Amino acid sequence: MGDPRLLRVAQPVAAENFDSPALHQLVSDLLDTMLSANGAGLAAPQIGVDQQVVVFGSRSVNPRYPDRPLVSPTVLVNPVITPLGPDGHTVERPPEEEDWEACLSLPGLRGKVPRWLHIHYSGFDQYGDPIERLASGFHARVVQHECDHLWGCLYPMRLRDFSQFGYTDVLFPEVVK
Repeated sequence: MGDPRLLRVAQPVAAENFDSPALHQLVSDLLDTMLSANGAGLAAPQIGVDQQVVVFGSRSVNPRYPDRPLVSPTVLVNPVITPLGPDGHTVERPPEEEDWEACLSLPGLRGKVPRWLHIHYSGFDQYGDPIERLASGFHARVVQHECDHLWGCLYPMRLRDFSQFGYTDVLFPEVVK
């Protein structure tokens, strides 16, 4: 936190850069970094790359989020997120849910962040193949959190109640060993 690269809008990946050695290397670096830190996701700006690329998900239980459902491993390039109502349609006031979040760019901190409960997201994988999915709950939260990094937003910027923000070991001493 404090690095200006985390506060700017990342550049879209150009069509001619899909399925390129550079993009495959970026995806590999993101996945390696995310997995080594037990992250739920990671965005290119978090490793100093100014491109709209995020990775998220896991094939096994994440030690940082042991009680959360698995999210299918995904590479998402040039994402678009649309909030939805519970019936899967766009609504004027999409339902939100507040829940605890952490971030590899803000080590040791957690905050209770409001997020849309249901979303539609689209974009491309690293090969340029389209991705289009509906997500709810934790899956939707992870996608929104990672995509925020592409738009220069860190989760504390979304907090509504700073009494629900602090060091993990203070907020959850029973969890931290």
